[in-house]
Amino acid sequence: MIAKSQAKWTTDAREALRAGEGFRLAELDPESTPGYAGKKADAVADLAAGLAQLGEYQERLFAASRGGDATDSVLLVLQAMDSAGKGGIVRHVVGGVDPQGVQLAAFKAPTDEERAHDFLWRIEKRVPSRGMIGVFDRSHYEDVLIGRVHGLAPAEEIERRYGAIVEFEKRLLDAGTRVVKVMLHISYEEQGERLMERLERPDKHWKYNPGDVDERVHWRAYQEAYQTAIERTSTDEAPWFVVPANRKWFARLAVQELLLETLEEIGPRWPAAEFDVAAEKRRLRATMTSEG
Repeated sequence: MIAKSQAKWTTDAREALRAGEGFRLAELDPESTPGYAGKKADAVADLAAGLAQLGEYQERLFAASRGGDATDSVLLVLQAMDSAGKGGIVRHVVGGVDPQGVQLAAFKAPTDEERAHDFLWRIEKRVPSRGMIGVFDRSHYEDVLIGRVHGLAPAEEIERRYGAIVEFEKRLLDAGTRVVKVMLHISYEEQGERLMERLERPDKHWKYNPGDVDERVHWRAYQEAYQTAIERTSTDEAPWFVVPANRKWFARLAVQELLLETLEEIGPRWPAAEFDVAAEKRRLRATMTSEG
């Protein structure tokens, strides 16, 4: 089900990027471009073509929920180490469609009020409504990633959360929300270069967080935490897609393709008019020949 606008994909991105049985994060090359035969120049053209198609699908999805009884929505979950490109995905992929049809949630450290509830409490309040494309910039997975690496919750609580996440995502699916879970996979070396660029360019100082260097000390622990989270929560209905992200152009194109394939599968249609089109044309023409 390769989207028609993406000329250089050789296979369904949902197959090429899916973390299937036996998947090992350590064996995936962050420089690779699974399923895509093009180069950067091809990707630029494909991304532009895909943007037009994504915009139409998004508008159809929105219209079908407002003018009909469709309940479909899409939730894009973005997880990654710092500087892997989540912001670029939001700007260059999702940012190209009508903002009225997008609900973005960027989850930071929980507030005191949020800590007083179950970890999914704040997440459930931000799931996309019908007809919308929701985007989680970080998500409920932080509670089994940072929570595990830094020991913010007991081991038995982390174990409970894996099951709670699977159940939560099943509820979303049952309600009509397609969940597209993406991990942007960047290498340790590439992350270092991107952080250095932020330090060397005054226009990127605002993006630099000294804490990112502190987190690099825990790189291996984070990779293990991601591996476990993928193993425990990748299901047939809500699989994980791991996107090599050293090449920003490929990461953006791949996420766009995952969204396109998901929306193509939904197949949103323009809702039928709830009025007599011919009669309304006659009425309108009458107003065009004389002033009211």
